[in-house]
Amino acid sequence: MTYQTGLFDGKVALVAGGTQGIGAVIANHLAALGAQVTALGRGKGDGTLDAAVRVRKADVGAQGSVEAAIADMARLDIVFNCAGILQRGQEHDPAVFEKVLGVNLTGTLRVCSATRERLKATQGCIVNTASMLSFFGGGLVPGYAASKGGVAQLTKSLAIAYAPDRIRVNAVAPGWIATPMTQALQDDPVRSGTILGRTPMGRWGTPDDVARAAVFLCTPAAAFMTGVVMPVDGGYMVS
Repeated sequence: MTYQTGLFDGKVALVAGGTQGIGAVIANHLAALGAQVTALGRGKGDGTLDAAVRVRKADVGAQGSVEAAIADMARLDIVFNCAGILQRGQEHDPAVFEKVLGVNLTGTLRVCSATRERLKATQGCIVNTASMLSFFGGGLVPGYAASKGGVAQLTKSLAIAYAPDRIRVNAVAPGWIATPMTQALQDDPVRSGTILGRTPMGRWGTPDDVARAAVFLCTPAAAFMTGVVMPVDGGYMVS
């Protein structure tokens, strides 16, 4: 356990995109630390969620869906935005590009807007999910890269806008993380070798690596941090 047991006792957390992948791992970490956690997703997820995490159906890409899903939640202390899609090789099509931005970028804003008043009441925090591609281009994923660049700037903008409400807004920027989304790259010796060759720590990251860093941004240790986009990439961006 990286953090003290009971760190988030009495806290209420919402994880959008929390039914699978990195989002599910973050939801599990929050629950293990004592938070009452609700995970939002479009389906039941991949079966990795702990029993303590409540699941509700919502689509961050649809207007009004998030508001309906959290209508009966009187309190929120912590909000994570983990919902995201990627359509490798298809995003030069304007329709696909727009869909990706609708989920990854506009969806992030929808969740932030829908939860702002509750977070104001608790002086809570938001953690968004940016990416290495917030800083780099992605020739096969222009929509994803543009959306994640937007998430980085949205994080900084909302940090300013929400500061009078004592809401902190930060983001993590995962690097090459071993998830189903990157499985094809992991299985390709040439491409995986190129990635690992540039990563100073010499390995793929894990969802736990991202979750531990993301949880830090919700702790009292980060009380004077807002507007931060924090890479979790094993040194990839500096090499």
